[in-house]
Parts: sequence; C-alpha cells; structure tokens
Amino acid sequence: MTTSAAFSTDEWTSVLEGPPSAGMIVITAAHGGMFRETIAMSKAYAEARAMHGQSELLDEIVAAKPKADHTRYSSMAELQDNGLWHLRTAVEVLESKAKAEEVDEYRRFVLSMAERVAAAHREHGQSVSPAEREAIERITEALGGPVTAPE
Repeated sequence: MTTSAAFSTDEWTSVLEGPPSAGMIVITAAHGGMFRETIAMSKAYAEARAMHGQSELLDEIVAAKPKADHTRYSSMAELQDNGLWHLRTAVEVLESKAKAEEVDEYRRFVLSMAERVAAAHREHGQSVSPAEREAIERITEALGGPVTAPE
C-alpha cells in the first residue's frame, strides 16, 4: 500500500488539496446552500474516516484536515479553474506513485464527495442544479473520466 511517505511535500500537498478543491468547485457552482454543502463535505470526510483500514492511502488523506485556500482567487471562475488544476495534478502524482486501485479509490472518494455536496441543498426544485451537474462533469474530466465501482 502507498502512504504519504512515497510523496514529496509538494506532491502530498497536491493530493490533499484535490478533494476540498472539488468540494469548493461544487459549492461555488450555484448560489445558496453553502452552509449545508460545507457540512456535506465534512460528513464525506467523516464517513471515509469511519471506513478506516480499507485503504492506507485514503486513510491518510481523510485523516488530514481538509484545506483549500479560496481567499487567494479574485473570482469564482479562477477558484474553479485552479481547483480543476489541483485535481489533475493530484491524479498525475498518484498515477506515478500509487497502485491503480488506490488512484481509483481517490477518484471515487472525490466524486462521491462532490455528489454529496451538490445534493446537500435543493435549488429550484432539483436536488442537483444544472450548474452543479456541470461542475461535477468538469471534476470527472479532471480526474481522468468516470470511475466504476470496485468489483
């Protein structure tokens, strides 16, 4: 199993910034619900922590306090573009150092969290707004495409 020790400090920071970046992309995709969506992101981390032991790499990722510095961006578009860059970088780093199943676990965690964040607040009668759906599609693309459930 791959652990944080396999990565440089910058590489590990990229891996850690991916999930909260995805959450922020979804949170900023549509207006309203930021409080509920932020709680949903926290719950996704808590639930992943509760599954401790299934993946050493994911255990280390969710054990770290999620950090995403959204104050350094001058617009929501810039925040989203940089968040997608973080996700692409994280996957590239993971693909170079982790096992394929660990990369898929990371992708599944990020996408699952993004879906939960999107569904945390109904907008215009929809559980997931079109803007949030588009954000999730962009996140999926940045992660390298759709990920299937493990067999």
